[in-house]
Amino acid sequence: MKAYVGATIITGTGEVLEKAALLVNEGKVVDAGERIDLPEEAEVIDMEGKYITPGLIDVHTHIGVFEEGIGPAGHDFNETSAAATPHVRAIDGINPFDQGFLDARAAGVTTVQIMPGSANVIGGEMSILKTAGTITDEMIVKSPSGMKAAFGENPKRVHGGKGKEPMTRMGVAAIFRSQLMKAQDYLKEQKEGTLKRRDLGMEQLAKVIKKEIPLRIHAHRSDDIVTILRLIKEFEVEATIEHCTEGHLIAEYLSKHPIRVSVGPTMTSRTKVELNDKGWHTLLELEAQCVPFAITTDHPVVTIEHLITSAHTAVKNGLSEQSALKAIMIRAAEHLGIADRVGSLEPGKDADFVIWSHHPFNVHANVMQTFINGKTVYGEL
Repeated sequence: MKAYVGATIITGTGEVLEKAALLVNEGKVVDAGERIDLPEEAEVIDMEGKYITPGLIDVHTHIGVFEEGIGPAGHDFNETSAAATPHVRAIDGINPFDQGFLDARAAGVTTVQIMPGSANVIGGEMSILKTAGTITDEMIVKSPSGMKAAFGENPKRVHGGKGKEPMTRMGVAAIFRSQLMKAQDYLKEQKEGTLKRRDLGMEQLAKVIKKEIPLRIHAHRSDDIVTILRLIKEFEVEATIEHCTEGHLIAEYLSKHPIRVSVGPTMTSRTKVELNDKGWHTLLELEAQCVPFAITTDHPVVTIEHLITSAHTAVKNGLSEQSALKAIMIRAAEHLGIADRVGSLEPGKDADFVIWSHHPFNVHANVMQTFINGKTVYGEL
């Protein structure tokens, strides 16, 4: 058992504890507070002047499937052989030795969701991992954690550019609808005992129909987001909106739907028409309308070490500090459906935490040490 005492502790839920203690044992948080009775057997570690936060969470990345520094050989995130590939799984393409994992730990990021890219209307299953380890299966927090889908320019460009469907937004929606209808029919035949042969893609997409996993749907433009809301209502499935670049244009409408969104990568350039209205104002409007959001880098589009930079920059542009921290801590965990394990320093949760030299939004702040399940995975004090 270890007690980290004298620090300023940012719990992840909006609470800030001064001269507080964090007590951890066997990979779990025992307690965090300003007045904790420390067990006699606890190893006491002085953290005076330091800051402690939960491990950061990036809800939308391609770490390990879009490897850095090796070119096309490391591009295992888009199976572009068809516009709908529900049969593929990100877990089968993750390289745990990708540099991105080390960069994540060095930046205090302890949990990431890794997903296929956005070339396809239906892109395949995704997984949530801790950022330390050498065996993918041992790093898993939840798998599958969702089914990737994508609307807008990406599937149009990749497949329409080959003269294949979808060539229009109508085509994107049609493929999406037909795939979910096919999954519904598959489940019906399975239930009735009339199923003649198994189909891996439908087996996996059926999990969406049964609400075992959500769709996580790439969309930048507001009209694409509205189309998605229409479709998920039609099929009565659960979903999150990924990117939500023009969410500020329809923030009030979004607030009327039970939907969570991730926003980012806002630090990237405006590389396509869908990003023309990209900016930090999206977060401000979503906050004003009480739409729950997480902040993402979409690594490696913006590299993972800039998750904290993104949150800090959002604050400099008017987002409340509390909302910015929650967007990479507890709100991010809620977005992923794993808030019972990570996202805050509360009793019983995984002992994933970061020791900082200064407040994480201070320009001089450095990650001094990162812990996952109570074990040091980066740095030495």
